[in-house]
Formats: sequence, C-alpha cells, structure tokens
Amino acid sequence: MGTSLDLIPTGTVFTPEQITHYADSDTRTLEQAIADADLLVATPHSGAAIPEEVAEFLSPELTRRLQYDFSDVATASIVRRWAEIDPRIVAVINPHPRLIRDPNRRKPDDVRADLAAAIERVRAAGAWQKVDLTGVDAIRPVTFSFFPILEIPETEAGLQRLVDAFADTAEQGLGVYERTREVLTDMFLEHGLTHGGAFTRLSFHDTMNTTTTRDGAVNVARAEADRLPDVVALSNRGDHQGEERDPADRPTMDAAALRALAEAHREGFEVSHPEAVLLNQPYLGSEEIRAAGARFGAMRAEAGTAGLRLGAVQAEFLREYLLGPDAAAELQEPGTDWVAEDPAHIDAIAHACKRAWDAYRDAQ
Repeated sequence: MGTSLDLIPTGTVFTPEQITHYADSDTRTLEQAIADADLLVATPHSGAAIPEEVAEFLSPELTRRLQYDFSDVATASIVRRWAEIDPRIVAVINPHPRLIRDPNRRKPDDVRADLAAAIERVRAAGAWQKVDLTGVDAIRPVTFSFFPILEIPETEAGLQRLVDAFADTAEQGLGVYERTREVLTDMFLEHGLTHGGAFTRLSFHDTMNTTTTRDGAVNVARAEADRLPDVVALSNRGDHQGEERDPADRPTMDAAALRALAEAHREGFEVSHPEAVLLNQPYLGSEEIRAAGARFGAMRAEAGTAGLRLGAVQAEFLREYLLGPDAAAELQEPGTDWVAEDPAHIDAIAHACKRAWDAYRDAQ
C-alpha cells in the first residue's frame, strides 16, 4: 500500500443505489428490505477518500494516515458486512469525508461565513494549537489533533473559490447521502405507520481514545472525560441512565429502551464488564439523532404514531476495538500510512452487531 492520499476521481457522482446496502439485494427490492427491517443504520463519517476537486486546497503535509484518522473509516466495512448478513437492517454509507462538510452537524445557513470564522480562529491560535470551533465546525480547517488539513488561500477570491469548490463537490456524494438517508426514513415511516412495529435510526461512529502527533503516531491520550468505554457509548441526548437531562433537549430514544439496548450490546459483544457499554458518556449524540428525534417527537404530537415505536440513537464505538489490537498497536507508532483491514475481524464485529440488535428485539 502506498502512502499517497486516497482520492475520488474528478467528476465522480454517487447514486443512492451505490451507497444503500441491505441483505440479498440481488433477490430483494429495497421496498421488500424495508418491509422486513426495523433499523436504518447511517454512517455520516465513514468516508475517507477525498474528492479530487478539492485536492488543491489540502495541506502539503497531509498524509494518508492523517487523512484516514480524520474519519470513522472502520465503520464503513463493518456496516456493509452487517447489512449483508442481517435482513432486519438497511444501511446508508456516506462516501465523502467529513472534510467536505460534516453531516452530523447542522448545515450552516452560510457555509462561507462559518468556514471563514473557523479559519480566523485557527489562525489566531496558531498551527497545531488547540482551538475551539464550537458552532462553526461543519467544515473544519484542522483535524481533531489540530493538524492544519487545509491550505487556506490568502485572498478573498481564493477563499471564495475554496468554499464554492466544497459546496459544489458536496452535492456529488455528501448531498446524495443526506437525501438518501431522509428518503429511506420516509419509506420506513410510511411502512411503519401502516403496519405498526418499530423503527429506529442508528447513527454509527467510531473514535480512538488517542489522537495523532506530527509524526503520525496516534498515541496522545485524550482527556479522561473524553475517553470512550471499552466497546461502545450509546447516546440519546439523555443522562447516564438515558433519562431526560434537559427539558429543552429531549431524549431521542425512550430511556428504558436505551438501557435495554445497552444490555443487548453487553450480551451481543460478550463484554467482560458492564462498563464496556455506557450511556451518553462521553458523548450525548449529535445532529443526526437530534434531527430524527425532533421529527419523531413532532409526529407524535401532531398526528400520533400509535402502533409504531420510534427512536434515534448514536453508537460511538471505540476505534481500537473495531480495528483490533494488532492494527491499533501499529497506529501507536509513527507512520504515514493506514492499517490493513482484517476481513475476519470485520465479520466478527458485524455478527456481534447483529446479535446485539437481535437480543434487543427479543427483549422488547
């Protein structure tokens, strides 16, 4: 494997069919898959390859390892495999990296203004220095270890060209993902409101408990408050029991259901101690579940959803767990390349996901 960046060829436009996955797609239609399923799995950060249209704006210091680390790349292959083996789910996988725009953040009303604000904060802090991008991080000019991922043009015209390139390119993949996710949600709801049952939207992520250094070693420990449990954090915007934390920020999934889902994950992933699966720690869940939860709540208030149980949950897996110990150890060392995926490990994690959700259904 080379150390050059992984780029999507110029002009590549993804279709909904390319990014939608379900079991037996050669013999079942999408409509049949949705009729059999009760779970839509979305992976907003799974893309790592960067569209060639924005390559000119990338920092010359960006390596393949830093590129991949700035994604939830382990989630794509696992969710694709899960969709192959589990007829109860449909999955939609974002083909674009969060670099283009983060679909798990609210889409800015003015992308250019937000990006300009982020750039100014980064410039004021200095290269590799910690900077607070709260509220303007839908497009980040730095990674989470504050590596300057974009080479920002100095002129107003250059900045406008950058923003236009990002906005135009987003419609070729990220925009397809967002629209497909909502079309699939509509199809699930239409079927569920007619036939009853349950529909859950799952936003599937991973995060390492360490961040990168300048030499590519992913070995700087996160602050204790930011560290994930040994397997997964399940989030519904609630407290550590899944109960309401803030009346203005209602849980996106029933608290008892979330606790049952946590127990099902402890069973399905065969954890050695209960704290390997935690609720709303360290993350509460972001825009994908907030938007879905708000929509489901409005539906209940306006027309009712009798006979249909609705929920939205974020799963933030420990990336070291998803990659496996050998790959995680390799990333602790300096380097410029990413690790090779282990098909057997991917298959094992996918089957654990299926076991967990099967156990959850059995408990309902």
